[in-house]
Amino acid sequence: MALQSTSSRSRLIVPALAPVYTSAHEIVETILRIAAGVLLVTHGFGKIINPFGTVGMVESLGFYPGVFWSPLLAITEFFGGILITIGLFTRPASFAAMIVLLVTVYFHGIVQDQGLAGAEKSILWAAIFLFFAFRGGNSHSVDARLGRTF
Repeated sequence: MALQSTSSRSRLIVPALAPVYTSAHEIVETILRIAAGVLLVTHGFGKIINPFGTVGMVESLGFYPGVFWSPLLAITEFFGGILITIGLFTRPASFAAMIVLLVTVYFHGIVQDQGLAGAEKSILWAAIFLFFAFRGGNSHSVDARLGRTF
């Protein structure tokens, strides 16, 4: 699929770059998906080691019972990150990660009263996972290799 149509290609300041943009967009998208997935795995690693370690935090946000939500948070971050990284069930895993990140926007921005300064990273991450929730894993994913997508 071409990134830009012929009519929009003529609007490029440097039209000679059109082939670069067209050929590189999918690999760059794959790099973003893998980076986001790996970082989510890294963030969830401590939680998966101690899945009940965030019981108090999730309950302070109104998620009761914490013994249910804390392991669910750990699973979403750790295993969801693995799924996103390899591109398997990319859309639902990204959607779940986006929900987690929107909760952290609320946590940092409202509960901890940090405003935008505290929530901006979570907003950015939520936007990245929103993109993959709609886009999926592209041709460089396990979903594509299986010939199935969610």
